[in-house]
Amino acid sequence: MDGTERLLELLKEVYDPELGVNVVDLGSVYEVREEAERIYVRMTLTTPGCPIHDTIAGAVKWVMAENTDKKNVDVDIVWEPKWTPRMMSEEAKDMLGYF
Repeated sequence: MDGTERLLELLKEVYDPELGVNVVDLGSVYEVREEAERIYVRMTLTTPGCPIHDTIAGAVKWVMAENTDKKNVDVDIVWEPKWTPRMMSEEAKDMLGYF
């Protein structure tokens, strides 16, 4: 498993509490990379103005800091490209009954 795959596996521990699906299977993680001094995560949320914005970003930072040797974790919440249900994994679509 390469470094990116390992980081994505860690991010599967972060769930959208409203949907009960992890952020990776939701398709909301656009980029994750480990750099010399930090971990960088570029992601979106299912809706702009999401009331749990800080909760999800905080969970991403916590999971990365607790499970890697990097304590500097930057989470960049972006709105482009806009999230759509088509971005979900097949497993997430099945869980949510999306056809």
